[in-house]
Amino acid sequence: MDLFREDIMAGTHATARPHSSARVCTILAFVFAVVAIFFLPPLFGLVGLLLGIVGAVLGDKPLGWYAAAAGVVGGVLGMIIAYAIYRS
Repeated sequence: MDLFREDIMAGTHATARPHSSARVCTILAFVFAVVAIFFLPPLFGLVGLLLGIVGAVLGDKPLGWYAAAAGVVGGVLGMIIAYAIYRS
């Protein structure tokens, strides 16, 4: 018998897990945040931000918002690094 049915029979609720699409969006947001540090920071940072928001709205609440913030940080950090390289 699987775990979900045992929880229903026992009268307890299983902890809510995010849908797989929400988790995929969150993971992709983190990936784009890292990529934004090295390549096209405004574009990849924005994509990371949007995917993080989508992941959070679809149910991956705390991690989705962290991914959205990481997208912004990655984009800003990438632009700072690009400016520093350009100025030297």
